Amino acid sequence: MTTPPAAESPGLPLAGVRVIALEQAVAAPLATRHLADLGAEVIKIERVGEGDFARAYDSAVAGQASHFVWLNRGKESLAVDLKADEGRDLLHRLVADADVLVQNLAPGAAERLGLDPDELHRRHPRLVVVGLSGYGTSGPHRDRKAYDMLVQAEAGLVAITGTPQHMAKTGIPTSDIAAGMYAFSSVLAALYRRERTGEGAVVDVAMFDATVEWMGHPLYVQLYEHRQIPRMGLSHAAIAPYDAYPTTDGEVLIGIQNDRGWSLLCHRVFADAELAGDPRFESNVARVAHRAELDVEVARRTRRMTTTELEDALAAAGVAAAQVNDLAGVVEHPQLRERDRWRDVATEVGPVPALLPPMTFRDVELPMGDVPALGQHTTDLLTRLGLDEGEIDRLRERRTVQ
Repeated sequence: MTTPPAAESPGLPLAGVRVIALEQAVAAPLATRHLADLGAEVIKIERVGEGDFARAYDSAVAGQASHFVWLNRGKESLAVDLKADEGRDLLHRLVADADVLVQNLAPGAAERLGLDPDELHRRHPRLVVVGLSGYGTSGPHRDRKAYDMLVQAEAGLVAITGTPQHMAKTGIPTSDIAAGMYAFSSVLAALYRRERTGEGAVVDVAMFDATVEWMGHPLYVQLYEHRQIPRMGLSHAAIAPYDAYPTTDGEVLIGIQNDRGWSLLCHRVFADAELAGDPRFESNVARVAHRAELDVEVARRTRRMTTTELEDALAAAGVAAAQVNDLAGVVEHPQLRERDRWRDVATEVGPVPALLPPMTFRDVELPMGDVPALGQHTTDLLTRLGLDEGEIDRLRERRTVQ
């Protein structure tokens, strides 16, 4: 298979790496989008007619789905019917020339397509094969459907998220994102090892495992103190003061991590040495034990100040604080604007704004490629595989490709 011009960018960390993505929804597309951001060629395999079902989640971005636009820039879309023998043959030809295969198909689906990971590793020993699943490749939950909300619930995340009265899932797909980021880092690690050993890898990443890993502090409290931390809203079960506190015209989040921070808050923000010396609040353990009284005392002092006055005083004192932004505030955030974090990304209906990738290389700006239309690159990819125009036309007539 020939190399596309886009892969000839030597300054990009993953220039020349070819990734086949059998993916849908969030977890795997997030992993491969970051690979594309780093310069890899990512070939996204999609269903004829429908594509990745995330294309139909909503129409928020000028008629396009917000999830899809977020997760799929910089990829090439090949629409192919993998139920057809010819479609599977095309897929196998692509995989044979790839560096990485990432898939988050339903349990058993990859094997039915002839993509058993161990067999792939035997046939293509340099290939890095990464499979994302809900609960892993064994165990009693192996074959269960694993949407983000369900995994958050099974992993205990919703039990510690929300208010004392109500559990809540997180407002973003945390389990999907966790699994996607572990898949992304696994690919990087496997490629680095391959540079030294010549050997590829088979890697399994489960959404459940990734989410339970992120449960660190609450999980250790359960293991060693045999208790579940309470749901705290904006507060923190192990740190105080740590919450939103009122001002004359709003509120400000204050987070005190240690005794030095508490001293700065009392002396430099509140000018209150008596509060600093209160034995109920002499250590973080004591402050947590007397959280209710502490919050009353802190709030009594913050509500004497305007939001601007309090923010300025906290910043001058070096005390950690923040505003609670809505999403409109994030879009207009001066930290993004003044650091020039916004770019335009091309889509089939025109350019849309998007944020630069979070990993900032000082010697090269990471690419933000187009968001592909369904099957946009089918002809080019099949031509690079060696098919001529007549063969491609016949495959289209049989709806094997789009």
